[in-house]
Order: sequence, then structure tokens, then C-alpha cells
Amino acid sequence: MTLADPFGRKVTGLRIAITSRCNLSCLYCHREGEETGLSGRREISDDEIVNVIWAGVDLGVKRIKLTGGEPLMRADLESILERLPENLEISLTTNGTHLVGRAQSLAEAGLDRVNVSLDSLDPLVYSQITGGTEADHHRVLEGIEAAVEAGLVPVKVNMVVLKENEGEVWDMVNYARDRGVILQLIELLDLQGRGIGGDLSRIEEVLEGRAERIVTRDLHRRRKYFIDGAEVEVVRPIDNTEFCANCSRLRVTSDGKLKPCLLRNDNLVDLNSADREETKRLIERATLLRSPYFCEGRKPYR
Repeated sequence: MTLADPFGRKVTGLRIAITSRCNLSCLYCHREGEETGLSGRREISDDEIVNVIWAGVDLGVKRIKLTGGEPLMRADLESILERLPENLEISLTTNGTHLVGRAQSLAEAGLDRVNVSLDSLDPLVYSQITGGTEADHHRVLEGIEAAVEAGLVPVKVNMVVLKENEGEVWDMVNYARDRGVILQLIELLDLQGRGIGGDLSRIEEVLEGRAERIVTRDLHRRRKYFIDGAEVEVVRPIDNTEFCANCSRLRVTSDGKLKPCLLRNDNLVDLNSADREETKRLIERATLLRSPYFCEGRKPYR
């Protein structure tokens, strides 16, 4: 079975925020589009996470992305992974500060790969962007090495391009080449209009001029640049029509709600500790509520 929304977009992935807790305070964090300032919010349970994933697999879901907050704030993550079905692609996005001590156990529990946030190789700039300490920065670097050693590959290093760090892009390209990881340069999703984003368009022009090979991925039409052994992917989350037209994910919030769109909170579907069959019906309902946010008049793409 394949899920598809009214605009013909197939749903093949679930992106699940397994906690809203985080030990950093990054300038660019959009909190997976969740509303902030709400007191007394519960945290999605381990049973609910496992249940919604099994229900999604019944409906044709192939890929799971675990996010937060910082997902490694959950001590039960390995036990959750061990309860998930086989033949799934399971990845995790982390700030990396707790990765060095858990990379191997996560791999053994069933995690396939990780994306690790690293916005600067300079501890001071890192602190300015994330609120983390020099020790945090060192742990992230160690965590990336540990993830590679544990086989959580390909390890992708996420760098949100800001005015503070855009001058480091080529140092980061060299870092990625030397460690055999993929560098993802991410355009800022500037929902508050603060004007802190770097000039990714200019950077991409230089990438295009230096690349020996360029590949365009199906997912959101992302471009990958291969430069002297380095692999660099440019992620443009606000590339409106293409981003929406190729969206294949349904989100799950950290308090247990299905979220059809990153930028909307008016059409959430509460899982409410439903059993597996009811959860499947709720997923189908949420899929029917999916509508491209960046779409004039909400016109179908097909």
C-alpha cells in the first residue's frame, strides 16, 4: 500500500521528534515547527513511537528520521530502536554532544546513519551560534569520528549557513573530505525574519564552478557537488514550490501529534495513545490534510 495526499504526493517517510528537550540553544532552531511557550506538554512515549512506526510501515512507509529537540536526551532510544521492524531506513539528526558514548550502541540497536550538526570548526563561533561550550564543541568532533567508526554511514555533517560562519565553508569542505563525511550546507529557515542567514546562493555559484560532477537528487531537487574527493549537498528548505512539491514526509510532534506540514499547526491529528489499527486510520486522515504550504491557491502539482 502507498499513501498519497490529495495533491498526488506519496508519503514514504515519518519524521518523528522524540523529545522537545535540548542541551543547546541554536540561533536557527525552528523546533520542527512546533509551537513554543506551551507549559505542561507531555513527551511522546516509547510505546507511541514504536506504534506509529509500525502503523506507518503497514501503510508503506520506508524511511524514519528521528529528531528532537536533541533525541539523545532520551535514555531509552536504544530500546526503542530494538523494537522497530526490520528493512527500514532509520536515521537520526543530533547535535552530536552525546554521540561519542552512544554511537556503537545505537548502531547495534538498529540505527543506520546520523546527521550531526556542526556549524563551525572554531569553538568561539560554535558557542555564539549554539550556546554550547568549548567542551561541547570537542565532543561533537569526537562524536562524528565515533559515528564513522560505528558504521553509521554515510555520516552527514549539517552546517546552517549564517553570516557568522559563511567564511568557513571551504574549511568545512576540507574537513568533510578528510574524514569521509558528507557536508550539507543548509539555507536558514528564517521564520522570524531576523536577517542572520548567509549568502548561500553566492557559495553555490562557487561550488558549481569548482565541481567535477553535479548530481540533482529527487528529494526536493537538492544538488550535490563533488569537489576533489569532497561531497557537498546544498539544502534549500525555503525553495518553496520544489520543496513542497517533493515532500514525502509526515511529521510526528514531540507530544504525540501527527503534523502534516512543518509550517502549519492548525491541522494536527492527536495520536492519543491509539492502538495500531486506529493509528493507521489517523495516519491516513493526516495524509488527507496535507496541502503544499508554498503553493499559490493550494493548486495541485500534478
